Amino acid sequence: MRVLVCIPCLLTGGTEIQTLSLVEALVAAGHEPVVACYFEHTDAMVARYRGAGADVRLLSPAGTRPRGVAATTAMLWRGLRDIVRATHPHAAHVQYMAPGALPILILRALGVRRIVATAHTDGDIYSPRGLKIIRLLSRHVLSAFQCITERAERSFFGSSALLSPEAPAKRHGHFTIYNNIPSHIALRTTPRAKDHAEPVTVGVVSRLEHIKGMDLVVPAFAEALRSRPGLRLLVVGDGSQRSLMERQAAEAGIADAVAFAGRKSQEQLSDCYDRIDILLMPSRSEGFGLTAVEGMARGCVPVVADTGGLPEVVRDGVSGLLHRPGDASDIAAKILILTDTPSLLSSMSDAALSRAAAFTLDAYARKIRALYESL
Repeated sequence: MRVLVCIPCLLTGGTEIQTLSLVEALVAAGHEPVVACYFEHTDAMVARYRGAGADVRLLSPAGTRPRGVAATTAMLWRGLRDIVRATHPHAAHVQYMAPGALPILILRALGVRRIVATAHTDGDIYSPRGLKIIRLLSRHVLSAFQCITERAERSFFGSSALLSPEAPAKRHGHFTIYNNIPSHIALRTTPRAKDHAEPVTVGVVSRLEHIKGMDLVVPAFAEALRSRPGLRLLVVGDGSQRSLMERQAAEAGIADAVAFAGRKSQEQLSDCYDRIDILLMPSRSEGFGLTAVEGMARGCVPVVADTGGLPEVVRDGVSGLLHRPGDASDIAAKILILTDTPSLLSSMSDAALSRAAAFTLDAYARKIRALYESL
C-alpha cells in the first residue's frame, strides 16, 4: 500500500521524530510511504526520512509559510493535488491536525478515501466548535482517528482504548497508540550499575522554554541542594530560558554545581541520559512525554509533572514520581525522596527500564501494521 504521510514541518521536534517511526513501521510492513511536508524543514531531517525509505515531497522547497487562510489553502491544495496525481496513494496519514482540518478535507476532495489522522495534543486546545468539527470528521470522513495518549483521546471523545494488534481498528473509530522509543536511543539490556559513593546527578534534556517548565529547574535543584550538598545538575539543550537559568544559578550561589551542556545531536543523547540519575520534566504542557521514555530506556528515574500524557508514561511510585505542575518545592521534595533512599532510586531505575520496554519500535510497528491491515 502506498501511504501519503502529511506533516506540517520536518524539524527536530517530538512529532517529527515520532512520524519518522511511523515511516519506519510502514516500510517494515511492506508499505511505501510518501511524505508531504508543507512548510519548514531541515536538510538533515529530510535526509533521515529518505534514509528510512520515504519519498519526501516538499510543498515549500524554501521552507516558508504563506500568510492567511486563503493563501495557505491554495498552497496546500496545489501541493497535495500534484503529489496525489504523481503518486496515486492508497491511503493518507495526516499528522498533527494542522493547519486545522484543511489537509483532511483537501485529500478527501482529491479522491483519497482511506485517511487516518493522528492528534499529538489534548483536545482542550480546541474550541467547542473545533471539537465538534473533529468529531464529525472522525465519524464521516476519517477511516480512523489515532491519539497518542488515552487522556488525549478522552478529551476528544469522552472514552478511550489502547489499540491492540489482536483487535483491528473499527472503521471511523478512535483509539490510542503510544509513541515509541526513537531509533537513536537504545533500550538498555542490563540495569545501571550505581556507585552510591558518587554524587547523584539531576538532569534535564529539553528545549529550554517556559512551556517546558525550565524556569522551575534551578530553583527546585537549589532547594534540594541545601539538604544534599553533593547533588549535581546537568542541563542538556538550549532555548530562550537558558540565560534565566544561568542567572538563577549564579544568584543562588550554586553555579559550580550546575553544568550547561548545550544542544546535542540525537546520536549524543544516549550518553547524556547515561550521566543522569534523576530526569526532570516539569512541563506545563506535554502531549506524550517522549523525553521521559527516552530517559527510562537508559535507566533514568523520571520526576515529571502531572500533566498531559506523562501520568500514563510514568507509573507514579513505581517507575518514577509525579509532581504538582508548576511547583518547584514539590519537585525538590521528590528529588530528596530519591536521593535520601539510594535503594529506592536503584529499584525505580530498574522499574523504569521495564516500563520503557513497553514502548519499543517493534511494539509500535505491530500496532501500525494491524491498523493498516484493517484499512
